[in-house]
This record gives sequence, structure tokens and C-alpha cells, in this order.
Amino acid sequence: MQTRQLGKTGPVVSALGLGAMGMSGMYGPSDRAESLATIDAALEAGITLIDTGDFYGMGHNEMLIGEALKGSKRDKAVISVKFGAQRDPAAGWIGFDGRPAAVKTSLAYTLQRLGVDHIDIYRPARLDPNVPIEDTVGAIADMVKAGFVRHVGLSEVGGETIRRAAAVHPIVDLQIEYSLISRSPEARILPVLRELGIGMTAYGVLSRGLISGHWDKNQGKAQGDFRAHSPRFQDGNVDRNLALVEALRAVARAKGASVAQIAIAWVAGQGSDIVPLVGARTRHRLSESLGALDVPLSAEDLAAIERAVPADAVAGTRYAEAQMAHLDSER
Repeated sequence: MQTRQLGKTGPVVSALGLGAMGMSGMYGPSDRAESLATIDAALEAGITLIDTGDFYGMGHNEMLIGEALKGSKRDKAVISVKFGAQRDPAAGWIGFDGRPAAVKTSLAYTLQRLGVDHIDIYRPARLDPNVPIEDTVGAIADMVKAGFVRHVGLSEVGGETIRRAAAVHPIVDLQIEYSLISRSPEARILPVLRELGIGMTAYGVLSRGLISGHWDKNQGKAQGDFRAHSPRFQDGNVDRNLALVEALRAVARAKGASVAQIAIAWVAGQGSDIVPLVGARTRHRLSESLGALDVPLSAEDLAAIERAVPADAVAGTRYAEAQMAHLDSER
């Protein structure tokens, strides 16, 4: 397994990480046994970075990962946890809490659900508009000193917030959506990360399956699948976006690779400071994603990919308008 370091001060992790969100209902029903088998297969393949959030399935995802990492397997994993998103009993999203007391309380429950004595990278999932980022990061820094957290990360924040956070405590990485059709970090965020020596863990590298090469318009309609409300999957937009996928498929065929492998390889090829997170829910999809590490992209390949999927060609925003308004990274 190839490895990459997360920032100047972060851990060395596998060049590909596993994002476990889809194993806890965000994309509709999932198979528990297959989820556990997929995590195990990832570890066996050398994947070390496993990403979760305490609000994925209201703790279900953490408990699932905890079960998968029992015993000596814990030592194989670098666990990244997002916290702070508030949900109600009906699974609705009702805000974000980045207060120091909430940070420490969330961490306590996370340690219990995962069955571990520390979290490798702990990060607020969003910026709390009512709490200075210095206070939130300062609370995580307290937990680093106490030994319950190893490293501090961020998620979906912009350049100014990154600078303010880094002034409080070293930041190892920013987790943010980045893919062939989600390229907003390139202009103002990536330069700040590189100036400060902070890595990126890129989620949504297949845009939630949209540019995987396997999507059809009958998918994404299961109960609990948030793609049913995502602008890029709506009628009209989805047709335009799938046309981009077909153009990318021609590039993939020429390379003897799948569309998903080309899309993942493109993200990985944007810099050694970027680690793509793949949301594989099955061993089959995990195996396909791992194949991306064996797809070298030449300058000619990159140019062909850019022609197939121009940076501004996507139809629809990555979240609904109300959610976009809460993203510090999009301001």
C-alpha cells in the first residue's frame, strides 16, 4: 500500500482512505455483515485511514467500526471522527454545536461507542457560527494534552477559518468534498493548506456515486437516501451530469480502467498531500477503488480528463441551497 503523510505534523496513512458513512443508512439500507467484511478487507489491503462521524446513523457507524476493529485490528487503523452535527429522533438535522463542553461530551461518547482509548484525528464537522473556531479547536487541543486525541483536523471550512484554527493548534488535514465535479477548493482553500503545511482528505471523490460509472436514474430513491434531495441528482441535472460520465468513460476505456478508477486516480494525482476517501460499502466496490492506485495518469491523460469533464460543467450544487448557506468553505 502506498502511503502519504497528512500535513507536516500528521500521521502517515494509506494513500486511499475508507469513508464509512454509507454503511449507516445515509444512502439507504446497508448490509451489516457486508459492511464488516468490507472494513476487514480494507485493513487487509493496507488501508489504514477510516473516517466516520458520530452523527452517522446516530452512533451506529461508530459502533460498527468499533466492532470491526476489536482486538489487535485497532492498531492497524487511523480513526478519523467528525462531531458536532445535531439530529433529532426522526433523524432530522437541527444544527451544530461546537462549544467546548459539547466537544468534550461528544468525544466521551465516541470513545465509548468505538471501544477505544483515543481518537487519532478529531474534527468538527462544520463551523459553528455561534462559537469562535478558536474555542472549538482549543477544546480539542485540551483533549490532545489529556491523551484522548492524537491530532486535530477540520472539515468544510474556508481559508480564514483554517488560519485561525492553525494559530491555536497544529492542524493535520482539512476534510472537504473534492472531485472532478466539485472543484471549489482549488482556488482559495488548497493554496492556504499548502502554505500552512496542512493535508487534505477528500470525500465525495465519486460525487456520491454519480460519477462512479455505475449510476442509473432508478437509484437513490430508497428511504433515507439523501441523494433523493441532492440537486445534482434531480431531473434535468442528472442527465447532464451523466453525459459527463459517458465522456469520462471513453477516457477510462483507453486506459483499461473503470470510470470510478479514473475519477479516484484524478483526485489522488492532484498532489501527494491529498488522500481520497472512498465510500465503498461492499468488498466488490472496495476492490475496484483500490485498483485506482495502479492507474498512472500522464499529462496527456489529465488533459483528456479535463476535456471530458471541464471544471465548471456540473449541473447543480453539491448540497441543497439551505445546506450550502451553512458551509464556511463555500463563502
